[in-house]
Amino acid sequence: MKFRYTILYVEDVARALSFYESAFGLATGFLHEGGDYGELVTGETKLAFSSRALMTQLGKDPARAEPKRPVFEIALETDDVAGTLERARAAGASVLQELREEEWGQTTAYVSDLDGYLVEICSPVGGTASPD
Repeated sequence: MKFRYTILYVEDVARALSFYESAFGLATGFLHEGGDYGELVTGETKLAFSSRALMTQLGKDPARAEPKRPVFEIALETDDVAGTLERARAAGASVLQELREEEWGQTTAYVSDLDGYLVEICSPVGGTASPD
C-alpha cells in the first residue's frame, strides 16, 4: 500500500496550482487538458486539486474549507519559515498566525490559501529534517 495523493477541492484548479507555485515554490507536475484536475510536484505523495464542478458532476457535494475551523492542515517544511511566510503573503495568502518559535524546537506560521485551506509553514522539529 502506498499513500499516493491528497486532493483538495477548489473552484479553479489552474489558479490553485499557480498560487502554490508563487507562494511556496512548488512546480506544477500535471494539469489535465480540461482544467478540472492537477498535481504539484511534491515528492512521492502528490498534492492534487480537483474542481468542485467535477466533483459535483461525480455526485459529490464538497464542503468549502474553513481556515478558522479546519479539519486538517497541509504542512510544508522549510529551513526559511520567515521568507516562505512573506512569499505566501505576497502571493495572496491570508496570514492566520505570524512566525512563532514553539517550545518543542520548531518555528511555525499558518496561512490560508486562496480556497481557505489551512497551510502550516514549519521548520524541521528540533532543526532536523524529516527523512524522505
